[in-house]
Amino acid sequence: MKITLTKPFILRCFLISIFLSLPFLFLHLFSPTQPINTTTTSKTSKKDLTIRPGYKSYEAYIQRQLNKTLNTKLRKIWTTRDWNRKIPVFAKFFSELKTKNLLQETSKALCIGARVGQEVEALRRINVVDSIGMDLVPHPPLVVEGDFHNQPFGNDTFDFEFSNVFDHALYPHKFVGEIERTLKPNGVCVLHVALSRRADKYSANDLYSVEPLVELFKNSVLVHVRKVDGFGLDTEVAFRKKPPPTHRRF
Repeated sequence: MKITLTKPFILRCFLISIFLSLPFLFLHLFSPTQPINTTTTSKTSKKDLTIRPGYKSYEAYIQRQLNKTLNTKLRKIWTTRDWNRKIPVFAKFFSELKTKNLLQETSKALCIGARVGQEVEALRRINVVDSIGMDLVPHPPLVVEGDFHNQPFGNDTFDFEFSNVFDHALYPHKFVGEIERTLKPNGVCVLHVALSRRADKYSANDLYSVEPLVELFKNSVLVHVRKVDGFGLDTEVAFRKKPPPTHRRF
């Protein structure tokens, strides 16, 4: 026998199904918020720092960085138009750090990834005269040759280190590890990074929050985070290296 379903019957079934689902809907909407899982938070912070793919070897990575550093047109811009434009801005940044007692005129300072030494010149103009830059390609007398993954300096050398090339680090943990190795106890490191926009095509990593930096600086404490306008970089993050532990004799 053929059964024909009428429209009223179908409508009654539909209304009954909605009625039965109401308790589950209210339970979902009004249940208390679950506490934040610290494990999930840790995983999220790691996702906030990603390494860009495409490097078959460390040599290939270095060569790509050199393609930018040795570009004759860029070097001419860095030593002419950018020289006059950027040095006063860097000098202002560093002067503000002096007022916060994060930098002194007596500080021994290093600028990491300094290219032609604009940052070094800015430091010297505000009387931080014991300053030097480091880059893959030297630019005497302001910049010496060195790889920021393996700095050519001894332990506890500098009172202050500055860099705006964290995004170029293929191994961020080595980049930070070398800073902490070469900083003196209580020394200060200041980084300018981009959080709200992606860096250029030569960057090796992308940073989305400050949390990965806090995790990387294992032997330092966070001093401050502030917004800056640093030629495409929007955030300044400052760390102070912890002093060595004191051992009390009994």
